[in-house]
Amino acid sequence: MLNFFKKNKKDDEIVEKEDKKGLYQRLRDGLARTRDNFTSKIDGILSFGRKVDDELFEELEEILILADVGVSTTEKIIDNLKEKAKEQKLKDAEKIKELLAEEIYDIMEAKETSFKITQPTLILIVGVNGVGKTTTIGKLANKFKRDGKRVLLVAADTFRAAAIDQLEVWAGKNNCEIIRHEEGSDPASVLFDGIKAAKSRNVDVILCDTAGRLHNKKNLMEELKKIYRVAQREFNEGNIETFLVLDATTGQNAIQQAKIFKEATDVTGIILTKLDGTAKGGIVISIKSELDIPVRFIGVGEGIDDLQEFDSEKFVRALFE
Repeated sequence: MLNFFKKNKKDDEIVEKEDKKGLYQRLRDGLARTRDNFTSKIDGILSFGRKVDDELFEELEEILILADVGVSTTEKIIDNLKEKAKEQKLKDAEKIKELLAEEIYDIMEAKETSFKITQPTLILIVGVNGVGKTTTIGKLANKFKRDGKRVLLVAADTFRAAAIDQLEVWAGKNNCEIIRHEEGSDPASVLFDGIKAAKSRNVDVILCDTAGRLHNKKNLMEELKKIYRVAQREFNEGNIETFLVLDATTGQNAIQQAKIFKEATDVTGIILTKLDGTAKGGIVISIKSELDIPVRFIGVGEGIDDLQEFDSEKFVRALFE
């Protein structure tokens, strides 16, 4: 466990290093609404001299649920807090905040591993329409290009001409290649051609856009399964990832979307967009706790550099500081 309220010189050096890039400050700014809705309310009930009792935990539980931490996750957190408070014989309510931060960190940090491109990698980007899949691909392409990787985009959302055109614009912005077919083409065949091109051009990362017509759930899921089968068959010498893009502003609905997509594909990571646009950033905690899928990237702004790799320690620090 980490003590998020007892800073040392090393902590300051970490923050200073991040501030030079502007990443940590953008993360803090992106969580401002959540912090006002979540941490400020917690500070309000954990006043000096207040007793640690059932009433306190009930108020804390309500704050967590309203921040979209989720009912089951909240219950688990509260139960653990009660047990620790009893073990440590806490009488000062202010100490509960530190325990809460550590509890959230334990949830977020569990099985967390950093995402690195160490071999040719195909990333299937899935999610419903409107969550920002295509824009996210553009931002990922920018990040990987800056890391020195050769990137290829595959426009496999062939049911929307606008999606194909938008992806082509991002390819131009990032100076990377794109494989596209005409609107209405078979998405799996676009990916097939994309993988073939990637092999011949020594591409490091393939970013594949997919359709997200959840109102036509059965057809969409069958289509994704077909794409996934092509990926496994044609790209078996590389690493295959399936990243699900979720809109943080949709709250618990994002959890339901994730469960549906998990039925069709092996979702290996979550990309959470529009985190700066919601006061309910607790959804990050709920996703990790309920789905046990790593959060790989979070969007904390509209800028091309505002899609950040997720780091549980920095997230909790930015949430509570």
